Parts: sequence; structure tokens; C-alpha cells
Amino acid sequence: MVQLFKFLLKSTKTPARAHFRCNFLDTLRLTVRGGHGGNGLPKYGGVGGQGGCVYFVAKEGLTLRKVAQNIREKRVQASNGEDSSKVSIYGKRGMDQRIEVPLGVQVYDEQQQKLLADLNEPDSSCIVAGGGTGGCVGNNFIGRPGESRTVQLDLKLIADVGLVGFPNAGKSTLLKAISNAKSKIAAYPFTTIRPQVGTVEYADLRSITIADLPGLIEGAHANFGMGHKFLKHIERTRLLLFMVDIFGFQLSPRHAHRDCLSNIYALNKELELYDPELLEKPCVLLINKMDKEGAQELLLNLKPCLTDLNSSLSACPGELRPNRVIRFKHILPISAKNSGRIIQVKQKLRGTLDELAEEQLVTDSKVLKEQLKQRVGVIGPKIT
Repeated sequence: MVQLFKFLLKSTKTPARAHFRCNFLDTLRLTVRGGHGGNGLPKYGGVGGQGGCVYFVAKEGLTLRKVAQNIREKRVQASNGEDSSKVSIYGKRGMDQRIEVPLGVQVYDEQQQKLLADLNEPDSSCIVAGGGTGGCVGNNFIGRPGESRTVQLDLKLIADVGLVGFPNAGKSTLLKAISNAKSKIAAYPFTTIRPQVGTVEYADLRSITIADLPGLIEGAHANFGMGHKFLKHIERTRLLLFMVDIFGFQLSPRHAHRDCLSNIYALNKELELYDPELLEKPCVLLINKMDKEGAQELLLNLKPCLTDLNSSLSACPGELRPNRVIRFKHILPISAKNSGRIIQVKQKLRGTLDELAEEQLVTDSKVLKEQLKQRVGVIGPKIT
């Protein structure tokens, strides 16, 4: 009877739909341990081999999902150093464990809550668990254990542009039209349930990457919804791309409807509360769904406010009002379904990124000149 009951329970359990099985993994917890140092040989003064290390190397094209599949037990241990012997006075060093991780991973010590490494350059590496020293005179010829810790790998996507907006603003439609991404599109909020990165390609073989984040909700800065899980991915983007619906947004029948301007203030507020430094990033505003009836009249009334967000800040509800407003480098009214407008967006994004690169180059050259002046003043000839 008990077996029959278990069978019935098992048979009624339906698997989750494929779309809701989250294949995107941006956090992984691993236990790492360095190898134990080999023992020395007091009679002959032999030295034991050092234990192997565990280290991470950043590689492009990898995902944390792939790393997790390769390390199913979530434990990594390097091999121990060889003991000293009459045949081999100096014991061999233990073999290191080299683990390849995705580019953009931050490695944290879980117990100390300390950042160990930020692997945002190709082939950058860090030792996360050192091997124990071999036995010698200094430690009575007894090998020492290797380091052991639990680390958390926190992936932050690296992209040129971060696409930010509330649910159902048309972000996935834009990403699919502008890049090679295969986004799911539907007429309901939260269609996108995991971040995606699309590549925009140009005729001269230039390419830029755009990260599409699932729609934000109020309180995302405090980790409501998927808050921190998604907001962290825009920290490393060079340009923010705000996208709002000209007709506003309503999360559900239980929530009040907000107009387009209120949505801009709300997005501004969420970024400010999460990390005020995000407001320093250059930003482009896209006003979507301009192909619908009545959109042009709404835009005409909004234009004075969009060019100067401070002018209408006093009319913004208190819970949505930011302390500091973001400044848009460009404001583009578009329809994500209009191919002509999509080409315009592609060119504007490229132009803006090129401008930012030139500004950075000028800044870097000024810093370099200042450093050279200081160096010449220190080691150059002195006039008496």
C-alpha cells in the first residue's frame, strides 16, 4: 500500500516547463583545499615536497553552468607533496589544480566575506588555496596542511551596453531586432527571466555587446524580485540604455498605472539606491512603441521634461523621486518593430561608445603626461 502511494505521488508530479528551467547561473559555491606538504627525513636532512595549489584562470566562452557540470561534487583538492626519502631527498611538489572560470568572475571568501580576486581580463588568474609547506628543519620535518576555504564565484556580465527597463517595455524585441540574440517575446510582463547578451555586428566587422536584463520592479535595490541578482550585471557596462513605454506601465491590476516620465524617475531611483556610482555612467534613453496611435501627442507633451528632468522633479511622487537625476546623452523615440529606427539606434550606440573611447583616451594621455612630468622632476637634471 505504501509503495502504491509513493508511485501515485511520483506520477502526479509534472516537470517544469523548459522556459522556466533556469540555465543561466551567475553564482557558484565551491570548497577548495590545497595539497598537504610532504614530510621531511630528519636522518638525512631531507625536505618534503610542497603541496599543490588550487587556482582559477579566466577564459572567454565559458559559463558557470559548465564549471558546475565539470565539478559535480563542488569540491576541488590539489595533490599532496611527496615525502622525502633515501631515494629522493627533496620530495616532489604536489600537482596544482587549474580550474577555468568565465571572464568577469569575482571570487569571495565565504567565511571572511572578503574579495579574493576580480578576474575581468582574459587569462588572469588567482590562487584560492595555497599548498602546505614541506617538512624541513624549521617545522621539525613535518609537512603542513594546505589552505582550505569555501569560495563563492560571483559572475558579472561584461558588456558594452546594459539594457534597463521595467517589464514589457519591449527590451527583448529590441535585442532580437538589433543583435543575434534569440530572445523570447510575448505580450505579458517578465517574459525575460534570465540575463542575455546579444552581439550587434556592423558592415565593417565592428561589433558591440548588449546585456538585456529581466524587467526591474520597485525595491530591486533591496533585492526584491530578482534585485541584486540582475542589477549587478550593469556594473561593468560602459553605457546604460534606458527603455520605457511611451504609454507607461502597470505591473498588475493591484498596482497603480504610471506614466512614462514616472517610470524614468523610478528607474533612476532604483539605480541610485543600489549604487549611486551607476548614475555617473553615460546613458541613452529609448522611448518605445511610438508606432501606436496617440504616441506622438504624448511625446510632444513630454519633450520639455525629458530634456531637463529636474524641471518636473517636484511633481514626481515622493516614493519615486531620486535625489539626483541621471543625464541622457541622447533621447530616441523608436518602435522596436521598425527596422529603420533600429538602424538609427545601432548607429547612435556605436557613435556614443566611440565618443566615450575618445574621451577616455584624452583623459589617459593627460594622466600619463602628468606622471612623466613628475618623473622628470625627480630624476632629471637640477638647475642651480
